[in-house]
Amino acid sequence: MASILSSVTNAAHAAAANILSAAEVQPGGLIPTAVSVKEESADKPITFEGLTGKNVFIGLPGAFTGTCSAQVPAYIKAYNQFKERGIKDIYVVGVNDVFVMKAWKDQLAPGGTPIHFIADDKGAFVGALGLLFDASERLGSPRSKRFVLITDGTTVEHVIIETSPGELTVTAADKVLPFI
Repeated sequence: MASILSSVTNAAHAAAANILSAAEVQPGGLIPTAVSVKEESADKPITFEGLTGKNVFIGLPGAFTGTCSAQVPAYIKAYNQFKERGIKDIYVVGVNDVFVMKAWKDQLAPGGTPIHFIADDKGAFVGALGLLFDASERLGSPRSKRFVLITDGTTVEHVIIETSPGELTVTAADKVLPFI
């Protein structure tokens, strides 16, 4: 039994290492459209296939963490400013399960918000973007770097990544608005 668990653990770590070593997405690159994520339900995955218009993707290390919980409210507050500049949708993407993302959305916007809270529960979407980092020591598993992508359809126009995932400088809503 121990050898089976060891094999499974080694395979999982190897898979995570492969995902972590993917090249970071660059302007002109594409967001992954075949990778499933979740928004409303654990049993109803969605993809970004057919995505149109200008969109903002906010990647963050973890729901309910201090810096992430400080970052997202500014996007909720500035939502109309983003819309006025031609943004169709804003997506908050976390490597968390759908239940955690929904609870966090309810906490941050008890009256509701049109911003989409996306659960990348396996890290496959963020991993395909090359934007995972090893957060095992603090958060228990690989997580999303703190980033913002501005897309036109599925094409990435701007990539903004924090040097340290625990900081909120270049990915704050007021810093991103000038790029739009």
